Amino acid sequence: MVMPIFETAATVDAACPTPLGVSVPRPGISGTDLSVPDQVNVAVWAPGLDQVEIAFQEPGGSWRVRTLPNKADGVHFGIVDGMPPGTRYGFRAVREGIEALPVALPTDDLDVEGTPQLLLDPYGRAVHQHGEFLSNVRMDPAFDWGNDQPVRTPWRDTIIYEAHVRGQSMLHPDIPEHLRGTYAGMAHPAMIEHFEALGVTAIQLLPVHFHLDEQHLQYLGLTNYWGYNTAAFFAPHPDYATRSAQEAGPHAVQDEFKGMVKLLHAAGLEVILDVVYNHTAEAGPDGDVISFRGLGEDQYYRHDAHGRYLDTTGCGNTLDFSHPRVVDLAIDSLRYWVEEFHIDGFRFDLAVTLCRNARNEFDPNHPFLKRIEADPVLSSVKLISEPWDVGWGGWQTGGFPKGWVDWNDHFRDEVRRFWLSDRAAAEAGLPTGNIGAVADALSGSASVFAHSGRSRLASLNFITAHDGFTLADLVSYDRKHNEANGEQNRDGHSDNRSYNHGFEGRTEDEAIVAERARSRRNLMTTLMVSLGVPMITAGDELGRTQHGNNNAYCQDNNLTWIDWTQTPESHEMFRSTKRVIRIRKEFLAAQPEKFPEKAAGIEWFDEKGDRMTDSRWNDPSLRLVQLLIGSEDGGFSGLIVMNGNKDDTKIVLPKLGPAAGGGATRFELRLTTSELNDRRRGALVAAGEKDIIQGNTINIYRA
Repeated sequence: MVMPIFETAATVDAACPTPLGVSVPRPGISGTDLSVPDQVNVAVWAPGLDQVEIAFQEPGGSWRVRTLPNKADGVHFGIVDGMPPGTRYGFRAVREGIEALPVALPTDDLDVEGTPQLLLDPYGRAVHQHGEFLSNVRMDPAFDWGNDQPVRTPWRDTIIYEAHVRGQSMLHPDIPEHLRGTYAGMAHPAMIEHFEALGVTAIQLLPVHFHLDEQHLQYLGLTNYWGYNTAAFFAPHPDYATRSAQEAGPHAVQDEFKGMVKLLHAAGLEVILDVVYNHTAEAGPDGDVISFRGLGEDQYYRHDAHGRYLDTTGCGNTLDFSHPRVVDLAIDSLRYWVEEFHIDGFRFDLAVTLCRNARNEFDPNHPFLKRIEADPVLSSVKLISEPWDVGWGGWQTGGFPKGWVDWNDHFRDEVRRFWLSDRAAAEAGLPTGNIGAVADALSGSASVFAHSGRSRLASLNFITAHDGFTLADLVSYDRKHNEANGEQNRDGHSDNRSYNHGFEGRTEDEAIVAERARSRRNLMTTLMVSLGVPMITAGDELGRTQHGNNNAYCQDNNLTWIDWTQTPESHEMFRSTKRVIRIRKEFLAAQPEKFPEKAAGIEWFDEKGDRMTDSRWNDPSLRLVQLLIGSEDGGFSGLIVMNGNKDDTKIVLPKLGPAAGGGATRFELRLTTSELNDRRRGALVAAGEKDIIQGNTINIYRA
């Protein structure tokens, strides 16, 4: 247990070992003077050091060094005067028998060559970077939030839009140039108008914590565009702020970020952060010493019995979540972003790593999960897991607790297989899988979530994400084309379950272009009418391409930025996406959550309108199914017909008995992905009567 004071007054100053970081001294403690605004309590967990010094430079002043005189349970702490808001600072390591770093520090921002790197404060609220020299900045959290309140969209109504702060607005013609690619650009009226017209409810931002570029990318002249290389878990990335905010300093950067959240909230949009607590930017054993490695490498990072790094992230190091202090770091960071930045939820990158115990095994009752569950702040926000890592036992889709929503790779793979790779196989005369797997995905993935007592809303459904092909590239490329990444096309996944429809890449062949457009509509429509929580990747609603690059993490250029040029193809894709989102909100406003299917109003029929049997589910030739969606109160919502056959097919619409709401005798065609039959929207067909559905098409009816 951390002791707040020492035994004798001679060894006691007014300092406390909590909270970690730089904070205002607690009132009522002897030795503190709250009338001195420049006086702070400094505390850092540095179990690997015998002593810690803090070097700091108040605005307009020179660098000074103070020793933190107290130590308890690995926390070095002390009261430091002369650190008003805006002060730059960092830590210096002192080990027994090892000479401390030279006292010489930069006198200004231009004098940094040859200066020893300070150790960043793991709890630092901002990072100042000049060249390779990094320091923290003491922050004033003041911001006028006005009447800002959490949006709290229910999971059943949530539609997530995964976006990159920079790429979202860099090419938008209606956003002033000085705001493009920034936090302010993300919340510009033109961007909010797009989100509202589309119908999404939450913006999920790729990492916005302060991050650094890996050395191999620097050698190649590239950057870590996605940002999955965090160096500071409490600091927003300043390069995403406007130039004027960066020049004004960290407080202006934070204000711009908070202003973005406030404006998105005012538009009814939640803000979810993609967070990377599984590893840090210090890379492997030979990586840079930035913060954690210098403060306590053996405690912050996971090692094997021989003292070697254990890597379950593929990034060189892995934070050791079997240590309570590492769990504290993540929990404190999450609370900070909710309380100070009003964030509505988090998507946890490689979340399995955060739940590995001392034996390096995934534990569904891990203290990290239990701490979040018991936390009154964190238990009330959206929690999304990427439920895998690269370690042993790393695939845990469906294994996270109730209250969490898991990225569902089962859904992604089966929907791609049905509409793309199986179609390619069928057209080549090769065998295909049965329809049961895609039906399971469409109805909430019972095979993944039912066994653990979770609901259909535990499934985060996606077909594309930042990692992989865009929606347009899924239907245009059979192979990845990552040559621009400088790794001879060895990086990125090779199993994409994509289909180029007969030609690799861009083509002017009108028949192929039309087939690709229909496949895009099929994929987006399947995503939107499936039970669970859908996620769209930014730009898919416009037909964005990365020209076959399925690992564009290092491409900060036109390849990854959204192209807002209006074309007939982009207009058609946006129109059809808007339309199916409206259908989702109409049909699935009361979507059934619980398993099993019958109790939740889910019924399946074949092309003849007969209920599906085991023999039909296992029939490899069957590529058409009808899904009747009811609600948990016994009402009727809609009928979805998926035809994966090449040819047009006659179907018999199911008769509606009491279990399906009774009384309804006709179906109205509300949406079809067939461009040819789109003019039939609004047509009425009697229950039990025949209709025709075009090959490789979805029809959606309402009773």
